[in-house]
Amino acid sequence: MTAAYGLAGVVLVVLATVLVGTLGLRMSRTTSDFYVASRTVSPLRNASAIGGEYLSAASFLGIAGLILAYGADMLWLPVGWTGGYLVLLVLVSAPLRRSGAYTLPDFAEARLESMAVRRVTSVLVVLIGWLYLLPQFQSAGLVLRTVAGAPVWTGGVLIAVVVAVNVLAGGMRSITMVQAFQYWLKLTALAVPLVFLLLAWRYDGAPGLSSRDAPPRFADRTTVSVGAAVTVEVVTPVRVTAEGRVDGRAHDGDALVLAPGPHRVDKDTALTFPPGADVPHVTGTPSRTDREWAMPLAGRDHSLYATYSLILATFLGTMGLPHVLVRFYTNPDGRAARRTTVMVLSLLGAFYLLPALYGALGRLYTPELLMTGRTDAVVLTLPGRLIGGLGGDLLGALVTGGAVAAFLSTSSGITVSVAGVLAQDILRGGVRSFRAATLLALVVPLAWAVAARSLAVADVVGLAFAVAASTFCPLLVLGVWWRRLTVPGALAGLVTGGTLAGAAVAVTIAAGPPDGLAGALLAQPAAWTVPVAFAVMIVVSWCTPGRVPPGVGRMMVRLHTPESLDVDRGTWRPKRV
Repeated sequence: MTAAYGLAGVVLVVLATVLVGTLGLRMSRTTSDFYVASRTVSPLRNASAIGGEYLSAASFLGIAGLILAYGADMLWLPVGWTGGYLVLLVLVSAPLRRSGAYTLPDFAEARLESMAVRRVTSVLVVLIGWLYLLPQFQSAGLVLRTVAGAPVWTGGVLIAVVVAVNVLAGGMRSITMVQAFQYWLKLTALAVPLVFLLLAWRYDGAPGLSSRDAPPRFADRTTVSVGAAVTVEVVTPVRVTAEGRVDGRAHDGDALVLAPGPHRVDKDTALTFPPGADVPHVTGTPSRTDREWAMPLAGRDHSLYATYSLILATFLGTMGLPHVLVRFYTNPDGRAARRTTVMVLSLLGAFYLLPALYGALGRLYTPELLMTGRTDAVVLTLPGRLIGGLGGDLLGALVTGGAVAAFLSTSSGITVSVAGVLAQDILRGGVRSFRAATLLALVVPLAWAVAARSLAVADVVGLAFAVAASTFCPLLVLGVWWRRLTVPGALAGLVTGGTLAGAAVAVTIAAGPPDGLAGALLAQPAAWTVPVAFAVMIVVSWCTPGRVPPGVGRMMVRLHTPESLDVDRGTWRPKRV
């Protein structure tokens, strides 16, 4: 794909986003408009908006990249991210809407009648939101570097500016319109190119992976250009032609034999491999044979633990994501919240059928991404590789526009949720404070994205799910369904789960997990941090029975009584809360 077409896709999506978002400015006047769109969003529009903000860079780019690198094990990611809404539907969606809160800290304070719990909840909302924003900004840099060769920081700055304009213009009402539009744009941007990619694959003879223990290989003579310095692992000796610096030595088109082991390839170096050569893998990405790639739980240490921990994090982490929960406050009532969740399951199920096919095609046609470490770019690379010409450029521009929509929609939703908490709990509240908090909500993760090392998008989002599952999941489940939850119990569980999961996330992001069981426990912490958080919350509550909130009975009735029944008057009339 040429840079002109890629940039055209980026510009068109940005302009459409700003145009749709500014329409919200005319309709957003009150504080309720900015925080929860005055609770007037219909189920279909809300479901589309949830799909728009939930399908982030991890869904649009990251899943395909992880499937390209790791294979069938990563299919659990889309399953878990979709199934999490089933848990949300069954356990908390309707009661959460009936609470009448604006934000998750509002719910925590109303249920437990404690400002201390509210403050801890506010801190966790901000940290999870910032952790979720980090990969969005890094992925935006990846897209602009792929399509135009721009510096990696430019993508994050562009996304931050556009999100700030939309959120400052109309708050939640504006963002709802933008995200509903962007869900359908993202679905189209993946589905339409995939039709042509599958036709090209069939025209090519429908090649498949071998069933043997063979590593990925270059089908033809292939030149791989390295845009950033990498260390690659070579399994079998290979003779290449090098232009640039390899292992600290300069080469100018001369032949070079890469012996088995690690090799340092500097930035802007090009290596030409002969047909049939094994593809070197960037350090940190395992070299999986075709058999291992196609078989789940194969070729990875402690894979059974990692898989179950991943399932637990994605199933339970969804209900703890602040930018997802705030959406249920925008529904008119609890029944609409349940209908919204059912529609979300359908919309997500349709979308998540697509990235796995991109990952499988990438294993066949773009194996060099395993060497450059840019597996997240497989969705962007395939149209030009399989189709080429004007058709490839147009389809590549469409995919690029969908990727930008993914960053914008998710970043907008997270920014609204984080800004709402900052405005209410740190600033003075109101529209002016909300707008100031919006800038703060964007600046901090943008600085992290520029300074932090490049990470796999879906991996970082998975860590955010683990933190959310270890903190807000126990609080919501026990807060909604267990009347004996106490203030000390809630505080102890939030602090314990947040500290354990947060420490695992910090180690993984800063230096990467170590080898062996310790590495698996840190890379996928939910399997042990979630049970510990639940246990601490329950045991401490049992030990402090005198700290049950005095108004718990009234609050439990409010959470579990349908809005159609006015419990105060015994009539079947909606009650305003």
